[in-house]
Amino acid sequence: MDKQIAETINRIGPLDAAAQESARQRQDTLTKPLGSLGRLEELSILIAGIKAQPLPKTGRQAVIVMAADHGVVAEGVSPYPQEVTAQMVQNFLRGGAGINVLARLAPARITVVDIGTRAPFPPDPQLVARKVAPGTANMARGPAMSLQQAEQAIKTGIDILETEWARGLDIVATGEMGIGNTTASSAICAVMTGEPAEKTTGRGTGLDDQGLARKVMVIKQAIAVNKPDKKDAMDVLAKVGGLEIGGLAGVILAAAARRVPVVIDGFISGAAALIAVGLSPAVRQYLIASHLSAEAGHKILLEHLGLKPLLELGMRLGEGTGAVLGMMLAEAATRTLAEMATFGEAGVSEASSK
Repeated sequence: MDKQIAETINRIGPLDAAAQESARQRQDTLTKPLGSLGRLEELSILIAGIKAQPLPKTGRQAVIVMAADHGVVAEGVSPYPQEVTAQMVQNFLRGGAGINVLARLAPARITVVDIGTRAPFPPDPQLVARKVAPGTANMARGPAMSLQQAEQAIKTGIDILETEWARGLDIVATGEMGIGNTTASSAICAVMTGEPAEKTTGRGTGLDDQGLARKVMVIKQAIAVNKPDKKDAMDVLAKVGGLEIGGLAGVILAAAARRVPVVIDGFISGAAALIAVGLSPAVRQYLIASHLSAEAGHKILLEHLGLKPLLELGMRLGEGTGAVLGMMLAEAATRTLAEMATFGEAGVSEASSK
């Protein structure tokens, strides 16, 4: 394994049990019936353990959006042309996409990364140009990328997170853009969970029944041609993955090493989480599943990771939109933990122990 990746993984430690216990005890003294804030209480305790802070802060928020193209689009797996990837990147930069709207609401800063689009972009101060390759190869005919490219994608994600950390970062959300990336994610999900492609594959950007059947066939072909090893996450990424998926896996690894909670978005971000956890099982504790998407394999993927989504809104846009909503809930969880008065502070009588 690459030295930078290995060093990042080696820095990932367990959650801080003392911080979690302190947060748990405080939750039990706040002016509310025990457990009455439900998942928000659980979330605040988890974040305390991740950050090793009894009263963690989550105000400095960022969403990292990785963009890349996929050679498998040549097999007719998407109703949208590949040019949409670059067009949507431009939309991100202009502030007109769904993720821009929700990030402004949060508020969270957006970092848009060209990690593997086909299109050449002119220099733009809002775009991080880190192209590993101009898209992946057609995974239905051979490996999506070389092992070196897969490692470079992960290293790029690590670098991006480290840059965000240097700017000041309390919590991070993962987002992506790439026509064809639900096909790669479905393949990763099938390989890593052991479920058949028929169960892990959905309609993506809106395939009809015939298109869905073709997509399943293409994924099966890609797995048969490449024979990815489910016990080797890097091999899976290289053979049936995507550059943006590798980049997000690197973001996840580096965030865990820095004790930064990672709010993952939908199916593609979930596929990146599968790769990251495959490389380092300790990463799983640092993940917060923002929502359950409408994409077929997402529930399978989350159950495999042992994650319970915070929201179920029927969303399947990607871009980090669901993850930003999840960050808002994380902020609500940590703010109530820190700012609610205790029974003693408020002079409110506690429940009888009878």
